[in-house]
Amino acid sequence: MLLPIAAPPPVPVPHGPAAPLAVNVLDATSLLSSFGALGIAVILFAETGLLVGFFLPGDSLLFTAGLLCASGTSGTVHLTLWQVLLSSVAGALLGAQTGYVLGRHGGPALLARTKSARLHEGAARATELLDRYGHAKAVVLARFVPVVRTVLNPLAGALGVPAHTFAVWQVAGGTVWSAGLVLGGYALGSSVPHVDTYLLPIVAVIVVVSLVPLAREVLRGRRARTGEDM
Repeated sequence: MLLPIAAPPPVPVPHGPAAPLAVNVLDATSLLSSFGALGIAVILFAETGLLVGFFLPGDSLLFTAGLLCASGTSGTVHLTLWQVLLSSVAGALLGAQTGYVLGRHGGPALLARTKSARLHEGAARATELLDRYGHAKAVVLARFVPVVRTVLNPLAGALGVPAHTFAVWQVAGGTVWSAGLVLGGYALGSSVPHVDTYLLPIVAVIVVVSLVPLAREVLRGRRARTGEDM
C-alpha cells in the first residue's frame, strides 16, 4: 500500500521592497522616480558639462520636476520645490563651468574623440552662435537649445572666451533656464488639477518646442551655405 506523499511546506517569501525597475535615462519621470531631486543635479551636470550627456532630457526633466512639486498632482512621485530648485540650479551651473574648464585644457581634442554627427552639428551651431551674437549673448542663448548647451561650454573654453565673461553669463543663463522651467512646471501643476495624467503629451510638446531653436539654426546655416555656393 502506497502512503501519500506530503507536499513540501511553502517556501516563505521575504517581505521587503520590490526590486527596482530599470531606469530609462531618456524618460524624465523614470529618472525622477528613481533618483529624486538629487538626480536632477547629476543629470544636468552631465548634460551641460560632459559631452557624453548630450542626449539627456534637460528641458523635460526640469519642467516635469516642477510639475511634480505641485500639490495638485496625483502621481506617486512628489518632490519638494526648494530642493528641486537648488539641485537644478547647482547642476546647471556646476556642469557648465566644468565643461568650460575641460575645454580650456583639452581644446578640440574633446570633440575630436567623438564620431557623433549630432554632437559635431551642435558644435557647428555653437560656433555660429558665438560668431553671430558675441560671447555673452551666445552663452545665454545656448542654454535653451538642446545639444548646443552641451557643446558650447567646452567650445567656449577651447576658443578662449574670457573666463570672467563666461562665468557671469553662464550663471545668468543657467539660472533663468533651470529655475524658469521648474517654476513653469510648478505653476501649471498648481493651477490645473491632476495635470500629471497628461504628462506624456506635455513632455512631447516641451521636446518639440525645445528643438525649434535648433531647427531654425540648422535651416539658417543651410541657407547661408546655399547662398555662398550660388
